[in-house]
Amino acid sequence: MTYLDYSATSPVDEEVVNSFIKANDYFANPNSLHKLGLEAKHLIDASTKQISNILGVKSSEIIYTSGASEANNTVIKAMENYKNRGNHIITTELEHSSINEPLEYLKKKGFIVDYVPLKNGTVDIDKLEMMLDNVCLVTISMVNSEIGMRQPIEEIGRVLKKYPKILFHSDITQAIGKIRFDLSDVDFASFSAHKFFGFKGVGALYKKENIEIEPLIHGGKSTTIYRSGTPATALIVSMAKALRLSYENIDNDLNLIKELNLYLKNSLSNYEKVCINSNDNSIDHILNFSVLGVKPETFMHSLEEENVYISTQSACATGNYSKAVLALTGDISRASSSLRVSISRKTTKKDIDNFLKAFDKSYKTLCG
Repeated sequence: MTYLDYSATSPVDEEVVNSFIKANDYFANPNSLHKLGLEAKHLIDASTKQISNILGVKSSEIIYTSGASEANNTVIKAMENYKNRGNHIITTELEHSSINEPLEYLKKKGFIVDYVPLKNGTVDIDKLEMMLDNVCLVTISMVNSEIGMRQPIEEIGRVLKKYPKILFHSDITQAIGKIRFDLSDVDFASFSAHKFFGFKGVGALYKKENIEIEPLIHGGKSTTIYRSGTPATALIVSMAKALRLSYENIDNDLNLIKELNLYLKNSLSNYEKVCINSNDNSIDHILNFSVLGVKPETFMHSLEEENVYISTQSACATGNYSKAVLALTGDISRASSSLRVSISRKTTKKDIDNFLKAFDKSYKTLCG
């Protein structure tokens, strides 16, 4: 099997599984006051410290969730209590459905949502600053899941810092564990463990400690007052392990991934009907391209017959075309035929060669 759909999800690393199994011995409720509960709490506290150290934030600023979708909803729906700052929210055309759908919810509550113009796929900072009237929230993902576009989050944060009433949120799910970044000027950041070889069902929300929000889930204290539910000790411990492993050799990993991306891009560029959609602002983990005139599902299933697995749009996307590719290229034919290869630190040249062999066979069958 050749798996090249890591942006959708990653398999759980064996060391992460082992961490989960060991942590499962600490089964007591971490909020219980007896010895077993305190032992579980200490384990969670140690994991939280590890995660916060990697992210460069405080332990008190980490809120555990079921994943980035819950974290995104928590932040966006919390803006109902910040309407006194303004009823205007700024985002981009490149956001995940777990951003777009809660924004649609807020529109029904009287909020106005505007989309900042893009320049070669990245936020036009000057245009953004011209849009900041009556704004309570700016929400912009660090990396788009379909085309890999890396937004200048650090620069955007520095601009927004001049406007203390505006809160800044970034979904960092496609960035964490893959690239280096700085959250100093970000107020909220969301992520899921299953994108960096952790388990599904656990993630976190970073919330700057001086900001108060209403919980999405009420019902008692968990690890913080901002999200109720019995803390999932083994999932939290295993997520910390997965994150540590992801950053252990990140510089070397990035170099290898860059080489694989270039090899893949150069090989695909030799086909007449292939258009490369990802550009120099995309991270090397994601390569989006179109095979003009062929339905992406048809091509994807053709590769599947060769035991090669890639993706069309984001696994959570809806519709018959990629909104992200359309926003970047302005070309509906490319947006309607786009495919995504997403690689990881565990991808090998053999994996890419297997894909290219299967691709060539499918291309000749479907485009001949």
